[in-house]
Amino acid sequence: MLEELKKEVYEANMLLPKYGLVTFTWGNVSGIDREKGLFAIKPSGVDYDKLKPEDMVIVDLDGNVVEGNYNPSSDTATHVEIYKAFPKVGGVVHTHSSYATSWAQAGRSIPCYGTTHADYYYGDVPCLRCLTKEEIDEGYEKNTGLLIVNEFKNQGIDPEAVSAALCKNHGPFAWGKDAMDAVHGAVVLEEVAKMAYRTELINPKVAEAPQVLQDKHYYRKHGANAYYGQGNK
Repeated sequence: MLEELKKEVYEANMLLPKYGLVTFTWGNVSGIDREKGLFAIKPSGVDYDKLKPEDMVIVDLDGNVVEGNYNPSSDTATHVEIYKAFPKVGGVVHTHSSYATSWAQAGRSIPCYGTTHADYYYGDVPCLRCLTKEEIDEGYEKNTGLLIVNEFKNQGIDPEAVSAALCKNHGPFAWGKDAMDAVHGAVVLEEVAKMAYRTELINPKVAEAPQVLQDKHYYRKHGANAYYGQGNK
């Protein structure tokens, strides 16, 4: 079932160690088939060097395993909530990449200090609150997903314009149009987190990039009249 999707999700997962985003098994990628309402996700706790495409687990949007020999990622319920709330998302990735996780542990959003950030995110990458004891006890992974979804809605953040979030004391989640695009976003997020950290080390009094510059870089790639790349040829 969904062999092509499983292959794509497997390949996306294998990019996490390639780009230095995971240590041991600290990460997972999923990708969804919207027509079927099913997604493929990495199995829980399986070493990357032992993974095969057929090991990917197929799950429905109620969190039920439809196919697979392994338990799905322990973060599956978080992926479910993101897919249910953000219909244009086709892939989700979670890592504990060191720089993005450091911002999450510090409880700070990543400010937009320059054009690299602005090329990908319209505004800060938000750091959300920590879950309450009740939320943790009642359904930790599901409530992590609901926190992301509800905070984006409450703060009026467009999940297409800001395709990542930091969960306080936990780590980053990123998403995209498919599994590969989500991993691309996770790589960018880690680099942006690293740059912001170094920027504050060099200049602790640094201000965010001027809004006019942020707007220029974001909209030249993502706006109605975008001209970055070859899409307008």
